[in-house]
Amino acid sequence: MEEPLTEDMLAELLSAPDPRAFVKKPEVGERSLSAYLNELLEAKGLKRAAVVRAADLNETFGYQVFTGARKASRDNLIKLAFALNCTLREANRLLKAGGANELYCKNRRDAIIIFSLTHGATLQQAEEDLYRFGEATLS
Repeated sequence: MEEPLTEDMLAELLSAPDPRAFVKKPEVGERSLSAYLNELLEAKGLKRAAVVRAADLNETFGYQVFTGARKASRDNLIKLAFALNCTLREANRLLKAGGANELYCKNRRDAIIIFSLTHGATLQQAEEDLYRFGEATLS
């Protein structure tokens, strides 16, 4: 799922004679969490039930997050990012869509999560690394 780079979009906005056409683009505006989760599912060919299970979420709660009926905590969003095999960029977009702070490499706990995500670790491996470094786990 390739989206235009923010820098490219900024250049397009700044060169536009009028912002009206730019702000009507689908890439501009708030993205709902459920819409982004479903985009990721489709793009990666995954099933919601398998992702909810891999994220170690309660089935009902996970379903409600995917439909937009419930809000997920930052840690649950990170767990979903691992279950969806997200890139760092996708994980940060997921966090932002869920109303949470993006992962920040100057934060020790976030740095461990970033390292785990970018090196293809499973949720379980990330949890073990967090525990090993004395940081709060996601579960």
